Amino acid sequence: ADGLFVTDYFTRTPRKLSPFRSFASIELFHFHIPEDTVIAVWNLITFKEQGGTFGDQCPDRSITVYFRSGAPSVINPLHTHFPRDTAVPGSFALTLTWTLPNRTTGVFNVTSPLPGDWFLAAHLPKDEGKISVKGLYEECQYLFQPQLIVQRLVNIAVLYPGHVTEQSMAPHNRSCLYKVFVPSYTSRVLVEVLRCRGAEGCPLWLRVRAKAPPLHNSTTLDCREHTPCQLAQDLPFWQHWYYVLVEKHPGVPGTVSFQVTVQLTDCSRPSLARPPFLPSSASMNMPHSFGSAGGLALGDSPPPTSPNDTKHPVPIPVTSHAGERCWPVRPTLRNELDTFSVHFYIFFGPNVSVPPDRPAVFVINLLPVLDSGGVLNLELRLNVSSLCGENVTVFGCLNHEVPLTSGDNTSVTCETESLAGFLLSVNATASLSRLRTPYPQTGSWYLSLRSLCATEHGFEPCTNVTAEVYLRAYLSPCINDCGIYGQCKLLRTNNYLYAACECKAGWNGWGCTDNAEAFSYGFQLLSTLLLCLSNVMFVPPVAIAVRSHYLLEAAVYIFTMFFST
Repeated sequence: ADGLFVTDYFTRTPRKLSPFRSFASIELFHFHIPEDTVIAVWNLITFKEQGGTFGDQCPDRSITVYFRSGAPSVINPLHTHFPRDTAVPGSFALTLTWTLPNRTTGVFNVTSPLPGDWFLAAHLPKDEGKISVKGLYEECQYLFQPQLIVQRLVNIAVLYPGHVTEQSMAPHNRSCLYKVFVPSYTSRVLVEVLRCRGAEGCPLWLRVRAKAPPLHNSTTLDCREHTPCQLAQDLPFWQHWYYVLVEKHPGVPGTVSFQVTVQLTDCSRPSLARPPFLPSSASMNMPHSFGSAGGLALGDSPPPTSPNDTKHPVPIPVTSHAGERCWPVRPTLRNELDTFSVHFYIFFGPNVSVPPDRPAVFVINLLPVLDSGGVLNLELRLNVSSLCGENVTVFGCLNHEVPLTSGDNTSVTCETESLAGFLLSVNATASLSRLRTPYPQTGSWYLSLRSLCATEHGFEPCTNVTAEVYLRAYLSPCINDCGIYGQCKLLRTNNYLYAACECKAGWNGWGCTDNAEAFSYGFQLLSTLLLCLSNVMFVPPVAIAVRSHYLLEAAVYIFTMFFST
């Protein structure tokens, strides 16, 4: 696409890498990628040092680098077991090998990366456990320095919903790039190419992607094979840019003219003829003990104005579908107690009523950068007495940046083609469900609760049973405070704070719950006794020194005996 490209360069100070023991021993680097970036290139520089000079004699040790967008990577190079009910987000790993005796360089390219925070984590392999005496030789140090080069496109054309944009693609141009902003309470994005002229059969590809310019594997439609050329995105991400790429088929001569328009479906008002949706106290999912929530309504966004003569409104009919309707989102109150110690309180909670005919939707807002270094904890507890003997199961879907509200009331999945989430469920048999997400992505997390009744044919909507659930959501530094065999440490890299467990007595894992290499109680007792009883050998020298009136030497022996443990 034609446009002006701007190149930005970012670098970080070299840091000494350590062998991996836990996440507290890694080196973490924080970058920020601006919007409209078309390519990001990381230059990974690693070099050896020994005694202030180049470490040509140092052994080659592989270096592992992890990449993740939005939050630090949840890594597990030792293949330990995670605590129960822990959701492990994915990340990309890269291993650097040495090409020169004292220096190596790796390159990692990301085309159309997601904008926002990116985190790199690097470490050496686990130490072999050999005992060496310090001071006999200079220690080998492995230094790692990442550099980031981004190329972003400026002045991308903005599409306004309900308006037509005319475009002529010259012979030397291959594509045209646009973007449209999707506000909250949008259930559908419909992009359409109209009045394609200049070539037979409209030889254009239409690609759409959220947050970043489209890639070759993004949602694509061939306009030559589909008439009309319409591409729809259901359940789009709220409060984000969507990028539209119109690409010409190779080998098409001449100029191709077309029109492109975008239509957004407001799920709070599925039909323009209907008045704004005013939720009642029942639709706000308040417990029966509370009264009406009058005066609380969804806001209406005004239609955009036409910025120039090339864009004009086009009447597009809006039809109402059952799946396009959304329900009010109940906010949560943020109460900060300490660093990574935040409680999210629900208005008129913590008990929540889940009616049989509609979901209960809640939003948890995590602050950028500040909240991504902890653990997001979610707990559901079902009040069994509220089921009235019915076989009711309450399903919860935790999704990032958009609530999952499907028209299929019997679906129990939390994923779609473009949306991934985490599933929780409680019933009369298992009335408690927990979910822990270490290093969660920041932004809005939506929890959708639905009640379904189990039958011989699967799950079906319930009739007259309103389930009541106790909901608790909070942010903690570590998982279960690392238990009794670990210590939760608050770490810092430049101006970024994060927490991690440091385990002891051979225990491992993110919550110090993996006992595969844990020391037995007898071994720990024997080690403690040997350490303490070895100091008893200082008693004879102390007695001899006192008897010989060498009081200074006796004081030194006593001091060593008490403080050598």
